[in-house]
Amino acid sequence: MLKAAQVGLGWWGSQVTKVLQGSEKIEIVCGIDPSEEMRDRYHAAHGLPVLADYAQALESEDVAAVILTIPHRLHEESVIRAAAAGKQVFCEKPLSLGVESARRMIDACDAAGIVLGIGHERRFEPAWEEIKRMADAGELGTILHMEAHWSHDRWLNMAADNWRGSKEEAPAAGWTGMGVHLSDMMLSLAGQVAEVHAYTARRILVIPTGDVVSAHLRFVDGATGHIGAVSATPDYARFAVFGSLAWAEARETQHVDPGGTTHFYVRRRGEAEQTRRDFEPASPVRAGYEHWADAVAGRVPYRFTNEQRLGNVAVLEAVVRSADGGRPVAVAQYS
Repeated sequence: MLKAAQVGLGWWGSQVTKVLQGSEKIEIVCGIDPSEEMRDRYHAAHGLPVLADYAQALESEDVAAVILTIPHRLHEESVIRAAAAGKQVFCEKPLSLGVESARRMIDACDAAGIVLGIGHERRFEPAWEEIKRMADAGELGTILHMEAHWSHDRWLNMAADNWRGSKEEAPAAGWTGMGVHLSDMMLSLAGQVAEVHAYTARRILVIPTGDVVSAHLRFVDGATGHIGAVSATPDYARFAVFGSLAWAEARETQHVDPGGTTHFYVRRRGEAEQTRRDFEPASPVRAGYEHWADAVAGRVPYRFTNEQRLGNVAVLEAVVRSADGGRPVAVAQYS
């Protein structure tokens, strides 16, 4: 059992603790947050001890790992401090807002023998795992193009000064909240991205970062991809891959939290019609954390490579630069 401290006790930190209740692989032993209000709310909800000082968790022999659900600007320092203390680390996405920062985090964890977990739970959704299986098995043939979209309206009432809507903390509209999941999946299928052309818009939300982001990606191997995310429309999500032998599409009926049936469509070369298979709700968040715990214990290799960790941050950087400059931007290579 991996005993972990939940660092950052806002909405998502509390949700992660709730999802992991009853896990046979991870136990949350305490919560940490500098805000007394957050600590009181978390303690009332989960009945766990709460601390104000991150250093207390790093010094505790009862804490083997930290789960970071904190603002993006705090990721690097928190990860490096945990690695120096010999604690295993799971960091919510995006890992960082800059490639060099992400590289320092990865290097610190590698040097300390730490498995750096990353919060891309969407790769653990059953329909997305089936797309990955098909690609790895060669059933799709050569990947030609990918399309992904994830939108919701959960930010309609977000205050203008919320850090999740800040251009500095969460640039490029919904990219740090939604787009990074989609680009992560594309990287796992097609490898490094060479160029990005992105647009953002601020249509109705009061948050400075905006509510629409759209990006076209060109991969090093010649494949292309398109990602869209809107923060002010009802729930919608799909992921589609078009290959030389077949295409596959996962179309969701509900937001990933609480989840719903996912319709999965496939059409293979030579088939007269597409087929449909339904995947029922799973718990990809819990699956992602427990996979990390298995990797920490040496039971499995971790699903996310350093190239993918760095590559997704490089794409984020390029999206921000492209949207700000209004032109295509080369992605800094990161291998």
